[in-house]
Amino acid sequence: MAADLATEAGEKLLHLRARTGFDDPATLKRKGDRSAHELLTGALARLRPSDAVLSEEGTREERSDPRRQAARRVWIVDPLDGTREYAEAGRSDWAVHVALWSEGELTAGAVALPAQGRTLTTADPPRLPHVTDGRIRIAVSRSRPPEFVRRLATLVGAELVPIGSSGAKISAVLLGQVEAYVHAGGQYEWDSAAPVAVARAAGAHASRIDGSELTYNRSDPWLPDILVSLPELAPMLLAGIRDLHRA
Repeated sequence: MAADLATEAGEKLLHLRARTGFDDPATLKRKGDRSAHELLTGALARLRPSDAVLSEEGTREERSDPRRQAARRVWIVDPLDGTREYAEAGRSDWAVHVALWSEGELTAGAVALPAQGRTLTTADPPRLPHVTDGRIRIAVSRSRPPEFVRRLATLVGAELVPIGSSGAKISAVLLGQVEAYVHAGGQYEWDSAAPVAVARAAGAHASRIDGSELTYNRSDPWLPDILVSLPELAPMLLAGIRDLHRA
C-alpha cells in the first residue's frame, strides 16, 4: 500500500508539474506540496482510519497531537521531498515518502522517484551494489553540505556528489550512484523514515553519525544527523567521523 500511494502521489505531481510549468516556482512548490499531502492523507484516512499520520505538510497542531504518541501505528509521510528540485525544469532528484511505524519500528516504506520512473519499496528492496574499485562517493546537500563532511571526504579520499532531496540521496546509495550519504545539518523524521525503511530492508547501514540508532515517532520529530551507506563502508566512515569530532 505504501508503494501504491507513493507512486500515485508521484504521478499526480508529474501531471501538475507538466500542467503548471516552471515560470512561477513558488506557486508550483505550494501546489505540489498541498496536492500530494491531500492525496496521501485522504487515502490513509479512508484505508486505515484508525492509524495516526505524521506529515510534513500537516498543521503544527496535527504534528504535535499527543494521540500520535499513544498510537500503535503511525504513517510518516513526506508528500514532496525536494520542493526546490521539483520546481526546477529537468531535475529528477525529488521524491515522495510513505512509511509505516508500528510499535517502535519502521515496518514498511516506499520512496517514489516519479521523474526517474521508479518506486523503491521494502516489499521488494533493491539489491545493494558492492564497492569494487575503492571509489567512495558521498551524497551531500546541493545548497549546504556540512563542512565536516568536506573534511571527512578528504580524510577517507571520497568524492562529494550534490543531490537534491533526502530520499533521492538515500536512493542513490541503494542504486549504486553513490556509496554513502552523510548529513549533519538537521532534518525531520519525514525526511528519512521511508528511505531508511527501504535501506534497512535492502541491508544498507543506517544510523546517526555517532553510530546510534535512528528512532521515529518521537514527540519532537527533529533528527539532527544521519548516515546511510553500503554496509562494508560504515565502520570506516563512523571511525572517520569520530576522529574528526575529537580533533
